[in-house]
Amino acid sequence: MKYTGIAAFAFSLIFTFDLAAQISGPPLVPEADAMLFAEELSGEAAKRNLEYLSRLHRMRGSRDFRAASEFIAGKLTDYGLSTVEILQFPADGKTMYGTQKARPAWNADFAELWELEEIDGKWERKARIADWNSMPVSLAQDSESADVTADLVDVGAGTSDTDYDDKNVRGKLVLISSQPGAAAPLAIDKHGAAGMVSYAPNQKTGWWKEDENLVRWGHLDSFTETRSFAFMISLKQARSFQQRLSRGDRIRLHAKVEAGRSDGFYDITTAVIEGADPDLKDEEIAFSCHLDHQRPGANDNASGCVTILEVARAFSKLINEGRIQRPRRTIRFIWPPEIEGTMALLNARPDFAHRIKAVIHMDMVGGGSETKAIFHVTRSPQSLPTFINDIAEAIGAFVNQESDAFASGQDTPFALTAPEGGKEALQASLAPYSGGSDHQIYTEGSFKIPAIYLNDWPDRFIHTNYDTPANIDPTKLKRAAFIGGGSAWVLANLTDDDIGDVWQVMKSRMLTRAAVTLTKSETLSRSERENLSRHALDYERGALKSLDGFAATPDDIERNMGAFLIHLEQILGAPGSAPHTASTDIVYHRNPDLKGPVSVFGYNYFTDHYAAAADIRLFSHQGLWGGGGDYAYEALNFVDGSRTVTDIRNALSAEFGPIPEEIVEDYLRALAEIGIIQEN
Repeated sequence: MKYTGIAAFAFSLIFTFDLAAQISGPPLVPEADAMLFAEELSGEAAKRNLEYLSRLHRMRGSRDFRAASEFIAGKLTDYGLSTVEILQFPADGKTMYGTQKARPAWNADFAELWELEEIDGKWERKARIADWNSMPVSLAQDSESADVTADLVDVGAGTSDTDYDDKNVRGKLVLISSQPGAAAPLAIDKHGAAGMVSYAPNQKTGWWKEDENLVRWGHLDSFTETRSFAFMISLKQARSFQQRLSRGDRIRLHAKVEAGRSDGFYDITTAVIEGADPDLKDEEIAFSCHLDHQRPGANDNASGCVTILEVARAFSKLINEGRIQRPRRTIRFIWPPEIEGTMALLNARPDFAHRIKAVIHMDMVGGGSETKAIFHVTRSPQSLPTFINDIAEAIGAFVNQESDAFASGQDTPFALTAPEGGKEALQASLAPYSGGSDHQIYTEGSFKIPAIYLNDWPDRFIHTNYDTPANIDPTKLKRAAFIGGGSAWVLANLTDDDIGDVWQVMKSRMLTRAAVTLTKSETLSRSERENLSRHALDYERGALKSLDGFAATPDDIERNMGAFLIHLEQILGAPGSAPHTASTDIVYHRNPDLKGPVSVFGYNYFTDHYAAAADIRLFSHQGLWGGGGDYAYEALNFVDGSRTVTDIRNALSAEFGPIPEEIVEDYLRALAEIGIIQEN
């Protein structure tokens, strides 16, 4: 078939990049360096470190979290990194870090739940239902000390007043299917229950409620004045209780808890591989993860913690042995508590936010076949156009290709397998932005630090007692380390001389995104198609502009970029006219004193300050390519002092699917009422 015009142009580029994909080394990384890095990385070494971390119940501010921090710091010192330190920031229930109120530290010493039976008029122990010592996840986080003997009453979800109709739960223990924090306002505060026993199911996936032996990690409100507790049990145990209660049996339980909140600290371990270029070493490429989680918490997120630790070990060893050159820019490694630790760091230490040019964030990167996990190389949000994700996608695609070739029986120098790990193809998904971890703090409009997010989803064992080291694949850890480490190496060494090679990679990724845009356009109205195409082109212009933060683009390459954008506009069919005239011409700017997103787990600034939060329609809006939380996150990010409300609506519609303007307008007005944004 003969191709002409735009089609011929696009096909020739795709064909060119397909041939380029057959090169023996990964894109942009010098092949010799890549081979040395691949050979040095050890999935087994990473997993050995993971096995230690998974023995610790790593709650924020806890003794076990401190032990994990000290373990990481000790390893970094052994590996020869510079400026190894454990930073501390108050975690006291009062200190504000931008829009995040610090949750107090929480520790537990003892917790047991026993079923009792009546023998000769006395209640004696019959069976131990839950035990903190053997399974810490059986006690909900933020539970408080108690010693209670009471009957068990089934109240279903426990989150609606009707759940308590004709039931007297005062002074009793309630069996609930929801998370304890969701049920506590009614069960404890209103109806006077003494405590809760929850069988809340895991996050919804294709395997939801399939394994009745899973015990889910539970949470109570960190800021409530009510002192309560909750035990977490399996669906199997809950069904047994329910069957007996339905027969009219009396179930009497004894709960004893020694735990509580107190003033403490967020411990954040950090270290660097110092850059060699005196003009660039004050710029940093950061590796991030989150160290906190319930025991065992192997994939979530001991896997990310030990993988960036393995990158640190491999880079440091190769540099110290003189086999690779020290990077031009500094490479930093950070182990905080999830989201709240990152919020504390970037708000309390703005020098960190100023120095960091890009982040490689790893959260769940080691799930083996039993977890059913799909590995993702995830982009920054569209509010932050950047070229760095193109680099990660190119390296990710290379690992996909090489691992597939190896699994298919071909010889390849970059199989990236571990002796104790699997041999299957990685099949990483090169994915658009999704939230849910610390990367969303870096990329938020307050900080605007682009991020590469490496993560597994789904994982059928996430947040349960089955998230164990046995389900972690050393090969997966090694491949995640290679993709993240390779991306960091490119960014840490990027100069003017590399722009031409980066541009070749970007062209390929631009064409891929253009194809996605055209596919999305098929079901849209004409005006929404034009809006989608216009914003797609704006994104690509912004991604090219982002190169300026790293290097200067030579004139000939800049001319080539301009010509390419003209062709891309023809492919997308984007109109050349100006954007739609704003129907809502209000322009907001961000309050610089309140940095960070307004809705994260543990503390929600918006609901804490806006009484009518439940009436905000944006939170429940479901778009074609995103949901309410996505719209809310990006709506604030798009507030920049120049965009009108209509402009923000159009940007959100292009990213997540069409949304009525009045829904966006109502949310922005609410943000203005609580001082997050201000009208120009």
